[in-house]
Amino acid sequence: MSQVTNIPYEALSLGQQAAFEKTVEERDVQLFAAVSGDNNPVHLDAAFAAETLFKERIAHGMFTGALISAAIACRLPGPGTIYLGQQLKFTRPVKLGDTLTVKLEVLEKLPKNRVRIATRVFNQDGKQVVDGEAEVLAPSAEQTVTMPPMPQVSVVANI
Repeated sequence: MSQVTNIPYEALSLGQQAAFEKTVEERDVQLFAAVSGDNNPVHLDAAFAAETLFKERIAHGMFTGALISAAIACRLPGPGTIYLGQQLKFTRPVKLGDTLTVKLEVLEKLPKNRVRIATRVFNQDGKQVVDGEAEVLAPSAEQTVTMPPMPQVSVVANI
């Protein structure tokens, strides 16, 4: 188990950055479909997806949004942060096998521990796939927490 120390409101500075990386795997798409209820065939059916403008299966857009949430919750500001809002613009599709990097940047410190954060996601080629901005309530005090292990989940794909 790893330990993570958050960054409280007072320690945040304009321009401060953090990143989070994840490669999109078959298992991720299957799990996200099951959890979200989004079984659109463009995500799950290769034959269907081949006939779309994407020509292949793509990951759910909100899966990328979930990676932004993970970056905020685990990196900047980290544990204890409360999400208040998120704007997202999906600029290109995310394909299975893409390695995504979420880049966060503190844009503005607002009253009452609120913070505006740029939320941008890039693929392995450096091409932006999501542009956005979050507003969060940053923790008021520094805290180091032990992160629980990721749950072990089995996936049986019916592709």
